[in-house]
Amino acid sequence: MEVIEIMELVSQALVGLFALYLIFKVIKSLRLVPNQYAYIVERLGNYHKTLGPGFHALVPFVDKVVYKQDLREETIEVEPQECFTKDNVKVEVDGVIYLSVMDPVNASYGVTNYRYAAIQLAQTTTRSVIGLMDLDQTFEERAFMSKEVVKVLSEMEIPWGIKVHRYEIKNILTPRTVQNAMERQMTAERDRRAVIAKSEGVKGSKVNDAEGIKAEIVNISEAEMQRQINEAEGQAKEIEAIAEATAISIEKIAEALSQPMGTEAMKLRLSEKYLNTLEGLGRNQNDIILPKDISSYDAVMEGLSLDEFKLTAKKKTT
Repeated sequence: MEVIEIMELVSQALVGLFALYLIFKVIKSLRLVPNQYAYIVERLGNYHKTLGPGFHALVPFVDKVVYKQDLREETIEVEPQECFTKDNVKVEVDGVIYLSVMDPVNASYGVTNYRYAAIQLAQTTTRSVIGLMDLDQTFEERAFMSKEVVKVLSEMEIPWGIKVHRYEIKNILTPRTVQNAMERQMTAERDRRAVIAKSEGVKGSKVNDAEGIKAEIVNISEAEMQRQINEAEGQAKEIEAIAEATAISIEKIAEALSQPMGTEAMKLRLSEKYLNTLEGLGRNQNDIILPKDISSYDAVMEGLSLDEFKLTAKKKTT
């Protein structure tokens, strides 16, 4: 009886364990998929379906979740690697890949590990691109190198089920000897630029001084020219005014001579002027030239030809 009881207890324990195992499998077949995740389900070793976000119930012992793919964008570090430039300089380059899973099925079955594969392909492409450039170009063409890596990785997007958004080169490290040579080169370049800037400054200063002297000379000459023009215009206006005044006075004299007793009045006026002039001839400071017969007043008046002037004035007035 004791053996039978022991066997019953063992069988009950096995049944209990099997029941617990069934319960565990049933519970495990109930899956809650988070947002931005995809679960790959196999049935009897073959791909069955892809579970999206939400609650799902699988068939126990038949269905199995074999892959869990994160659909969010990932940041994958590319470890530093040694590369040689076109001019045989060894550099160490590392970077960062930004990608995300677009097709969970291909990401699970198209490649063993898409992260590792993307890293290896990025490294080999980087080595190839750097091998075509000189050292100076590698620092200037980072965007070009990143673009080439993304271009190569994009060719594997469909087979691997991923989307490469961008690739960024973090550091390009050179040996210490090369860094020292580059520093000396940059120092020489800065010194050259300083010398050029100084010479250009001196040149500009001299040019400005010459232009200032030139402008000063031009201004002085223009001012002198304007002064002479103004003086000439003033003299011309003065001569014109004198000529006009003389013409008016002549017309007045002619008009006066044409009047009755005008000739006698003119002679009287001239006689007064003549006598006043003779009065000052005796002064010591005067140097004079006298006519032959200074006492012949009538001959002097006849020499003035007032009658002819009168006739000419009448003709002009008529």
